[in-house]
Amino acid sequence: MKIAFQTLATPNWTWEHTLHEAKCLGFDGIELRGVEGEMYLPRARPFLSENLEQTIRGLEEHGLEICCLDTSCSFHQPDKYVDAIQEGKDSIDLAVKLKTPYIRVFGDRLPQEVAAQDTIASIAAGLTELGRYAEGTGVKVLLETHGDINNYTVITAILEQTASTAVGVLWDFEHPYLHGEEPEATWAQLARYIKHTHVKDAIKHETGKTLTLIGEGEVPVARIIGLLKENGYNGWLSLEYEKKWVPTLEEPEVSLPAYMAFIQKHL
Repeated sequence: MKIAFQTLATPNWTWEHTLHEAKCLGFDGIELRGVEGEMYLPRARPFLSENLEQTIRGLEEHGLEICCLDTSCSFHQPDKYVDAIQEGKDSIDLAVKLKTPYIRVFGDRLPQEVAAQDTIASIAAGLTELGRYAEGTGVKVLLETHGDINNYTVITAILEQTASTAVGVLWDFEHPYLHGEEPEATWAQLARYIKHTHVKDAIKHETGKTLTLIGEGEVPVARIIGLLKENGYNGWLSLEYEKKWVPTLEEPEVSLPAYMAFIQKHL
């Protein structure tokens, strides 16, 4: 398995500093959810046409890969569907240039005012459209276990309506578990679709959850890593530590070394 971190953990780092620290800490790659404040990745400074060649060269010099491009695409709101498709296609194009295997999209919600089956059909349509665009490029479109799309029942219902070979699942450990689904059940039902993982920890309480450093919450991360090892998973273990959204979380100088130490212990 390869080890990465997502840039939500490092919202104030420059691209160059991100590469330097990733190499120094021993990471294999980086997952991108915003760079230097720009969340629409094709518009981020390192990926503009005039900078792209230098960016690719920098990755090679540091021995790093970009494992996934995380978009804001979601398909539960009809009025935002066209924009989501455009961002997805732009991200696939960038992933091809960077030789990145995945882009991440959301479902993301099942609005109460809309029949669940109608929203599921809309999400499946969005995945199909992006998947067909990605076919033959080496890039796959991954639906994250997130929001209301947090259990294998609803994810399977979506994927059964998705007509593309370039679609898979990003397993964010925390979401299904804190919504009551055991990791072994998630894996048993979705293993054939799971291509990438988000490693995340939190403590659940009555009003929501509190994110924690890996190993300090109630998500059985070590157990899940063991499950992946036992079943021959050889993809990425990518830290998702959402300091971008929760500024009071630990600085990356704390969270990234802590994650690497935890992973090395359990691998």
